[in-house]
Amino acid sequence: MADRANSVVPGGSDSFAFDHTPETDQAFENALAKARDGERLSIEDGVALITTGADIAGIDPERKERVLAAADRRRADVVGEEVTFVANLNNNVTTACNTGCLFCNFKDTAANFETGSETEHAGFTKTTQESRETVRDAVERGVSEVTSVSGLHPGLALDDEHHEILGSFDSPASDVNYKPPEQYETPPGTYIEQMEAMSVGDVHLHSMTPEEAYHANRGTDRSYETVYRRLADAGLDSAPGTAAEILVDEVRDVICPGKIDSGEWVAAMEGAVAAGLPVTATMMYGHVENERHRVKHLDRIRRLQDHTGAITEFVPLSFIHQQTPLYERGIVTGGASDAEDELLIAVSRLFLDNVEHIQSSWVKFGDEKGLKLLNCGADDFMGTILSEEITKRAGGSYGEFRSFADYAEMISAIGRIPVERSMDYEERRRIDFDADPIGPTLGPRADGTPLLS
Repeated sequence: MADRANSVVPGGSDSFAFDHTPETDQAFENALAKARDGERLSIEDGVALITTGADIAGIDPERKERVLAAADRRRADVVGEEVTFVANLNNNVTTACNTGCLFCNFKDTAANFETGSETEHAGFTKTTQESRETVRDAVERGVSEVTSVSGLHPGLALDDEHHEILGSFDSPASDVNYKPPEQYETPPGTYIEQMEAMSVGDVHLHSMTPEEAYHANRGTDRSYETVYRRLADAGLDSAPGTAAEILVDEVRDVICPGKIDSGEWVAAMEGAVAAGLPVTATMMYGHVENERHRVKHLDRIRRLQDHTGAITEFVPLSFIHQQTPLYERGIVTGGASDAEDELLIAVSRLFLDNVEHIQSSWVKFGDEKGLKLLNCGADDFMGTILSEEITKRAGGSYGEFRSFADYAEMISAIGRIPVERSMDYEERRRIDFDADPIGPTLGPRADGTPLLS
């Protein structure tokens, strides 16, 4: 493997080399001993482990296996042998977005959605009725959670009052990225209306990233807590800590200069927690960042959890590069290696001593590798999904659906216990292998029937 410790862009341009490259003051052996003893790791410890030491070039295979073994033991001590997953649906409302993130191919330029535009595109915007019908169908089939992450549509506002505020600016389009919804072929409704539409029965609604919360708050002096309380009143149950990418601003300035900075991301998460919502946290890695950036990101997440205690899981997301501007412009030529993925999961388990659950993504990694990562410190295997647009549009090829029978078979094959869970992990049910067929039971309409025949 190439030495990523001193090459920020995997195989690509080094014009984005950053000032601080990973250098360790403590030896790899000392950092590993601290990890094994359960001591809190410093950033330097984390860098020593994730690089397998600065005294060698690249990742040392033997040292890597020792880190993975330590993480797997920590996982067993913290959460045991269960591997959890959730019956869920992704309902992304719109792909319209003008933010211009270089890692994303989910978005479509918002002007293409305007009435009269002759530009052909593959994007979509769902009406509130369409969102409700999509969720209602999934709830009837047994899902317990709906996840919704969308583009920053210029016609989307928190509510009618927010529309009035945004429309009062002298140049709304340039000042606050706003155009009236009636200018679009399919008006997206408001965030409040979309939350209400997706709140079907007692399904758990997981939505409104920090970036979306900022969009729902732009042009006002409201606090994030106020925004999230309004959303919670409309049916929001928890907030996804996505849009985090790497929580180091010199990296964000390269890959997503139009997005909120890392401090704003933390402030939004704190606002969601203050509004009484549990949250998740993510990291998207394997693009222009180096190993120190990854550990600094973990440190930011750990400090947020020290402060709030509300993070239910950490979700590492390996960069899918094939159809993204970063790749098309030659800034990167690939993503993280298998060894980097394994070490990222392992060091996350060892460094995040206050976050109980670490997720392995079958959408990002596929079945075989996703299962391998469950032996590197991870204990959650995502959900049934039913629909997944973001990874697919970036070039992912591992499918959009996972059945309960698939989960039971795969997890059992590695000697672990398959467990259906709720979004917040409070409700759990071990899979009954005697049941035929096997389906979800925790959703408001779930009765054990498979999601798909």
